[in-house]
Amino acid sequence: MNSLEKNPSISDEVVTSPSRGRQMLNKVPEVTIFFWIIKIMATTVGETAADFLNFNLHWGLTKTTYLMAFLFLITLFFQFRAKKYVPWIYWLTVVLISVVGTLVTDNLVDNYGVALMTTTIIFGLAMLATFAVWYASEKTLSIHSIYTTKREAFYWLAILFTFALGTAAGDLIAEGLNLGYLISALMFAAVIGLVTIAYYFFKMNAVQAFWIAYILTRPFGASLGDYLSQTRHAGGLGLGTTGTSVIFLVVIFILIIYLTKTRIDENSRFRSED
Repeated sequence: MNSLEKNPSISDEVVTSPSRGRQMLNKVPEVTIFFWIIKIMATTVGETAADFLNFNLHWGLTKTTYLMAFLFLITLFFQFRAKKYVPWIYWLTVVLISVVGTLVTDNLVDNYGVALMTTTIIFGLAMLATFAVWYASEKTLSIHSIYTTKREAFYWLAILFTFALGTAAGDLIAEGLNLGYLISALMFAAVIGLVTIAYYFFKMNAVQAFWIAYILTRPFGASLGDYLSQTRHAGGLGLGTTGTSVIFLVVIFILIIYLTKTRIDENSRFRSED
């Protein structure tokens, strides 16, 4: 689902007039293949990094949550301060919000005993409520129109809930239903494939296709991360949380450098405006 905004048949992609707020250039990258690669890897890192800090370093959920939330808020501050899309700030924010979203769900389940089914429903409703208020206020959910502070706030709140929801849904299917990590990952990948087919061949609404795929990549990434990092006895490949996190972070870092140099994921209308 590359460059959804370029499809002229999608009426929802028309940029509507924003409500009052600080004007800026669009703060979200173009949806290219690199967008999806980094996003999926970030979701996987969110799962493995949270487990690494919690279990391998013995920090515990509470301490890990406080630290990652603090780092996320600092990065989010710089993301809001920027007046245009800056690859390293944007993707660092995505990686950290992925970790925080994972930890929020893990805290509810492990520390407070909330069932996975319940957390899935809670975050699903919270995400839908965010989309509803966002659309009622701005008349669009297009990521190609994130050029006011208000819209950016809606965007990141929706992203947080998609990560928390994805963690809960991924764990519910992989562990709660005892399907295993690989089967869970393949199931979510298949559904993402169906959404892609619906967009390209059956003219599915671009905004809907994007958000459905975005939501599904979270449980897909979480299941993939667990499959790569968990022991063979637990149904994984045994790469460990450290190895999986390092490999994916290095790839993300290389891709961010590439995007920064080439600027191929910037909105073409703004590449000349520095």
